[in-house]
Amino acid sequence: MAADPLWSIRGTLGGARYLAIAGVGFASLLGGWWLLAGSGLVDPVFLPTPTAVARRLLGWYADGSLFADIKISIGRVLGGFGLAVLMAVPLGIYIGSFRPVQAFFEPLMEFARYLPAVAFVPLVLLWVGIGEGAKITLIWIGTFFQMVLMVSDNIRQVPMAQIEAAQTLGANRGEVVSLVVFKSALPGIVDTLRVTLGWAWTYLVVAELVAANSGIGYAILRAQRFLQTDKIFVGILLIGLLGLLMDQSFRLLHRRAFPWLHLR
Repeated sequence: MAADPLWSIRGTLGGARYLAIAGVGFASLLGGWWLLAGSGLVDPVFLPTPTAVARRLLGWYADGSLFADIKISIGRVLGGFGLAVLMAVPLGIYIGSFRPVQAFFEPLMEFARYLPAVAFVPLVLLWVGIGEGAKITLIWIGTFFQMVLMVSDNIRQVPMAQIEAAQTLGANRGEVVSLVVFKSALPGIVDTLRVTLGWAWTYLVVAELVAANSGIGYAILRAQRFLQTDKIFVGILLIGLLGLLMDQSFRLLHRRAFPWLHLR
């Protein structure tokens, strides 16, 4: 009997089927939440119903601050993430291309990536102050070191045969790095940026602990003080939704920029 192609190992799945299965997954989660919250087994203070969360979202929108908070939080995430990209990608390329640079920087990056960003809050306040720079700096700390190491791994995955072929054709060192190594590693680098953008969103709430008076993370922390669990849920779901939209934008960019990698 022939195996069901739907369940073949690393098989293909059409776009419509993929969306249908993904929709079932989200619907199952929502249904389970609704049943548990509506059963009366859990106090609404700990688990509000989806209806209560939706009402809170509408109230947040009605008071005129919802989109302002979303805009501010997106700006902070993109600011910290963009700064990390500008610094991490060139450094990662050099670490992955040249052994002396790797020996100098990689152990430092390996050490630094295990340092919790939360522990830097007092230092960031001391060094940067309590303005937007502090929030962007904390998001940068949470993404930069991981991004450097992942980009350097992308560079090291370029086959040596490509480098040797370019050198045989007379390319100098700079041309090999910029025209062969970087371009060959670029699809992997875009995937790395997509992953690390997710980390930038996870550090948003930490960043908005720093003397913030706006943003989604600040709204979550303020709701905690008043036991507004439904607003906490709204904030968490908004961060998840915004992160998912940005993630899918990166996926679309990857498909448009490197269509030959998505032929199957």
